[in-house]
Amino acid sequence: MSAYTPHTTNKKIALLIAVLAATLAFSEILGKNAQTKAINQNIEASNYWNFFQAKTIRKTTVQTDLQILEALATLNLNGDATDNKIKETITSLKSEAERYESEPEMKEGRKELAERAKKAEAISEKSLVAYHTFEYAAAFLEIAIVLTSAAVVTEIMSLLWLACGMGVLGAALCFMGVLFPTLLPL
Repeated sequence: MSAYTPHTTNKKIALLIAVLAATLAFSEILGKNAQTKAINQNIEASNYWNFFQAKTIRKTTVQTDLQILEALATLNLNGDATDNKIKETITSLKSEAERYESEPEMKEGRKELAERAKKAEAISEKSLVAYHTFEYAAAFLEIAIVLTSAAVVTEIMSLLWLACGMGVLGAALCFMGVLFPTLLPL
């Protein structure tokens, strides 16, 4: 055992516990925020994919109608007036099918919806990784607090050093969760 002076050492240890607890609180808050963001982005991606699927169904319906009208146009059963009306409808349906595929001004075509869904999925994944990083940080900080408390009770200074190492690791993971959430493959 190393030299242990209870009064001054206990004050320093109490301060260390306070710092560890504050860092733990930040890690928990940041982790919950990352988790909420991951869930919200996952819901947003799901909504975009649902809208994409609806556009696909609409486009398929229009294309089916288009095929029927094109077949009718080749028959030309009722003369020019009907033929012109069928050709106008074919042109309109082609335009509508193209709009379902890509609608850049509204960002609601299948192409744009797929891009938006993939972007939301990527944000969700990044937030989920950050959440896990904060969870690991919290675990290391909680262990550090327990070890620090045990060091006070047992007066074994090696527990305090181990607690400091765990605390530094927890704080580093918390820092990484904020700035570099995808750095570690968690």
